[in-house]
Amino acid sequence: MRRALILCCLFGCAFWPARGLAAGGAYGLLPVPSSIVALPCVHPVRLDHALRVSFTFDPAALEEINERWSALGIAPLVRSSTPDIRVGYRPGVHESYALRVSGAAVSIKSADTDGGFDAAMTLAQLAQRGPAGWYLPCVSITDAPALRWRILSDDVSRGPLPTMRYFKERIRTIAAFKMNGYSPYMEHVFAGPREPLPAPADGITPSQLAELSDYAWRFHVAFIPEQQTFAHMHNTLRFETYAPAAELPHGYLMSPVNPITYRYLERILRDEYNAIAASNHAPPFFHIGADEPSDLGRGQTQAAVAQAGDAAVYAAHVNRVAQIVRVRGTRVMLWDDAIQRHPDVLDHIPRDSVIVNWHYGSQQTYVPFIRTMAARGFDQMVAPGALNWNEIFPDVRAALPNEQRFITEGKDAHVLGLFQTVWHDDGESLYEATWYPVLFAAANAWQSIAIAPDEFATRFPHAFFGSDEVSYARDIVVLGSIVARLKSAPTDTTDYLFWSDALDPRLQRRLAAVDFAAVRRDAESILVHAVRPPMHVNAFAVMQLAARRLDYLGRAYQIGSEARWYYDDARAHADGKHDGLVFRGLFVTKYLFWEMRDNLEELASQYAAAWDYENRRSHRASVLERYHLAAQQAIVRADKINAMTYEEYVHRHRFPTFDEVLGPLPQ
Repeated sequence: MRRALILCCLFGCAFWPARGLAAGGAYGLLPVPSSIVALPCVHPVRLDHALRVSFTFDPAALEEINERWSALGIAPLVRSSTPDIRVGYRPGVHESYALRVSGAAVSIKSADTDGGFDAAMTLAQLAQRGPAGWYLPCVSITDAPALRWRILSDDVSRGPLPTMRYFKERIRTIAAFKMNGYSPYMEHVFAGPREPLPAPADGITPSQLAELSDYAWRFHVAFIPEQQTFAHMHNTLRFETYAPAAELPHGYLMSPVNPITYRYLERILRDEYNAIAASNHAPPFFHIGADEPSDLGRGQTQAAVAQAGDAAVYAAHVNRVAQIVRVRGTRVMLWDDAIQRHPDVLDHIPRDSVIVNWHYGSQQTYVPFIRTMAARGFDQMVAPGALNWNEIFPDVRAALPNEQRFITEGKDAHVLGLFQTVWHDDGESLYEATWYPVLFAAANAWQSIAIAPDEFATRFPHAFFGSDEVSYARDIVVLGSIVARLKSAPTDTTDYLFWSDALDPRLQRRLAAVDFAAVRRDAESILVHAVRPPMHVNAFAVMQLAARRLDYLGRAYQIGSEARWYYDDARAHADGKHDGLVFRGLFVTKYLFWEMRDNLEELASQYAAAWDYENRRSHRASVLERYHLAAQQAIVRADKINAMTYEEYVHRHRFPTFDEVLGPLPQ
């Protein structure tokens, strides 16, 4: 009942169907096509045998359809000189297409190859399951994107660094939902041939960058690198070789007045660009970062900023870096925050620069930010966030309104596209948890009319998990609601609360209003489903892991108060007449800490499996160590209670306070 109330508060009660297909409407497709008309037909196309496609059918589209249909138990498409699915050309805007299923005939007509691929992605989702098995309903679909670019910005520098297999899976998945750009965010992870020092041992090599670029283009996804060139460069500046280029000692900002800065950037940027160009696909954009230069003017550039102003120094840096990457038609991209503070920067940087407008708060409107760039005639992209960073699971309750409003206002202003961001600030969030907000943004960027969160929820299970069971979307919404309910303060992210000491009286006071029992019941209601979907099984596993971690988080703060209560109860009965109650209280206190130990070690192995599915191993140990250290703290506390029981109470007849036994805690 409580879960139903939460869902009603979030999205309203009317939309949840008994089964996904009927309520999903329009066959559960994501994004929703511009026009979809059901056609009369006696015999829809049955999928109990392999449909045939021509030998010229897009190979990446064939791979995508067969990957989905094989997971669902549908016979894969096969190539033949007598195809069942015919592909042709029709005039129209870029990526527009028409898909028609009528009787035994299936036809795709598109304005270009990108539109043909998009049509195939719709066809992949169109397969429905009926009493007699899988079939294609008779429909006529016409469709085209609202925004030219729908790009995923993917942080691969804060800890999680995908394996090549998972890089490719990520690219295939965004392509299946009609995103057409992939932008890996890099600080130090590129192992350049001339500047390999900052990269981790398993960093991205030039050949891997070229391979990813080629792979993305196969799936009609532009590979768009982002290399930080200003702030966020500590992992380079920590080395003495580059330390002289730091604005402040071993800091985060590369100083634009130090020649080492441009010697390094010239090499790393050209090596990245050349690696991608080696795939014969020059990137349409190259993102140079340049956000949050908060230290500018505080160190080496103090005199330059005092003389010319920080806007001029900033613009000069952008211009110098832009000259390195503006080749073969590649356009520079940069973040907007410095420009929002100093709009005059736009008068001094290349006019073909694309400004990436990022804002993650729940603003009433983003129009003022958009207008800053539009007023000076610059192309821009809107960049909402998945709000996954520093969280066990994305805060979808805040992320979805941010995405929908920002993208809608961007479409109204005719921006160039979407630049959807996923960040891993604390180095431990899992990408597989982010698909719900990422694909919600993708759908809104494709569709002319925004898709509401409730409609998206009804479609998501069919489109993503290949199931008409709506509980998958419900569970995601509940996870997001738990994250939101734990925010007693803006800084209380769930990762912070998870790793903080649950015995800390300050946190206990701040979280006093949180109903941890309700939080845990909601998390456990997700765990009892535990039915693996046909597709994206690991995303489901990460949902389950998030539910377990949130359940443990609630339990840890319960233990934080219960352990003290049981200990104090034992102490209150230490009158020589109630030893049974004394020992019971002390043993329970010890067992509570053992419970924490066991839960943490179990979670560590589950987290390791989730990490290994996605990422290279370089940062794995750093995250797992936190589980082991927290478990060790619980062991030490249990041992202190045990020692107090026998050494102090039994042998010395002393009964110190809880804080005296465990050591001082903050007040």
